[in-house]
Amino acid sequence: MSLFRIHAPILDDIRSDGLIPTLIAKTDEVVTRLTAGLNVEEIRSVLRGDPPKRPNPRVKPHADGFWMHMRPTYFHNKVMALYPTFRLGWLSVYFLVFETITGLVLMLWYTPSPLVAFEDMQNIISNVPLGLMMRDLHRLGAEFMVMVVLLHMLRTFLTGSYKKPRQFTWFTGGVLLLLTLFLSFSGYLLPWDQLSLWAVTIGASMAEATPVIGREVNLLVRGGPDFGVNGLLRFYLLHVFALPLIAFIFLGVHYYKVIIHGHSLPPKEEEVGVDTARKVPMDKRSYFLPDVLTKEIYWVVIWTALLILMVTVGNWHAPLEPHADSQVTPLHTTAPWYFLWLQGMLKLGDKVFWGVIVPGILVNFVFVMPYLEVGPSRRYIHRRIGLSVAAISIIVFSALTYMGTPYYAVSSSPDQEVVAALVPQTHPGPVRTAAYDDLVPGEYSSEAWNSAPTDSLREIMEIFDYEINKYGNQLPGAEGIINIVDWQVGLKKITLSVVWNNGEDTFTQNVYVHEDSNHEH
Repeated sequence: MSLFRIHAPILDDIRSDGLIPTLIAKTDEVVTRLTAGLNVEEIRSVLRGDPPKRPNPRVKPHADGFWMHMRPTYFHNKVMALYPTFRLGWLSVYFLVFETITGLVLMLWYTPSPLVAFEDMQNIISNVPLGLMMRDLHRLGAEFMVMVVLLHMLRTFLTGSYKKPRQFTWFTGGVLLLLTLFLSFSGYLLPWDQLSLWAVTIGASMAEATPVIGREVNLLVRGGPDFGVNGLLRFYLLHVFALPLIAFIFLGVHYYKVIIHGHSLPPKEEEVGVDTARKVPMDKRSYFLPDVLTKEIYWVVIWTALLILMVTVGNWHAPLEPHADSQVTPLHTTAPWYFLWLQGMLKLGDKVFWGVIVPGILVNFVFVMPYLEVGPSRRYIHRRIGLSVAAISIIVFSALTYMGTPYYAVSSSPDQEVVAALVPQTHPGPVRTAAYDDLVPGEYSSEAWNSAPTDSLREIMEIFDYEINKYGNQLPGAEGIINIVDWQVGLKKITLSVVWNNGEDTFTQNVYVHEDSNHEH
């Protein structure tokens, strides 16, 4: 029987010390191992907000813990306020992690093939539990991430935080900015709808303007003359593997440099070349445990709740346009909003100069700027030239962004614009979303929109009349006509016509609506 006797030291401890004390001691031991140095009593002290003992046991996890050593042991009280960091650096990391989690969930239901990608998007929206919310959160998080990283770089410049000894920290931040832009851009194509296909097509075509190697670069990006299975697979692998891997590597380097040189203090409180943030007096320290960690958990909850509320209560949804069609170019196709400035530049003239040379100079200037501006002060009053350049740059980029929109130098004719307002190519529009039974067969004039037989038709005809009147003298004597006929069983043909110049000029477009269409969703 002795062969089957099991020796358990915990049983000896129970016999000698009792059950409850032994369980408490073992729990304390396990917690200490998990926290890399903090026992139960110290954790209770942290939660109560008590000051640390001496020597501070809360410092030990940063030496022994794998994840905690990524953060400084303590921070200066000044950098814990919203100013001067505005939490933008932390928010950038938060959104990167947020995008990673939501993206991994969406990957389970997505296939990177033009044959099924669009259908997978519809399936995620309609059939996957919480699929619609996850897709909306992923797209909304991507938009926020780009904005936050841009604002973080702008804040760093305005406060002069890129100066010595943080030049390389700025460099890694610039790389992370580019990676953020291309992460968002590469994910833009994945829904494989009309808007994403042509937005990415326009963006990728800019690479063709590169001297000498432009054609080869464009072919490498697309995987062929046009976007197809090769291009979609390339963008998918970039989006889910290559770019995130590089981003996390540079994020580690960036965080390492931040820990080495400390967070920058307000310009008036830190001299250039002095690691003031690392030499923090004892009475001005905020320890990572518990002050910083608890605040970060608080902000995680707040931001996550805010995003969920925006896509649920706020009814914000990621767009999903009609299926991608390389044979039909939609009106007003634009690049993603963060590349509109580049699209605006292309309207100024030569594609090579404005689309390649000038942006290349600007990007390189951003990277070398800390080595060019070597002034001995970060104070605003001593950086009037740099801040003036920043203000002018913001104005110029805002103007270029506007120029990149369809509102500047629109090439399509007014008659096409009028019809596109009713049946746009980038989203369903008022005609396709109208109730099938409300589209009563007959001929209707925009001038008599108030006499239309159904509410949906009245709304459509009113929009028709408004769009025609908006162009005034460009369409003299214009009238809009809608002709609806039962084309086949369960299918109606709708002919939209703009007639002007006393009937001498006409523009006509047909659209078909099936009784089982579900465009309203």
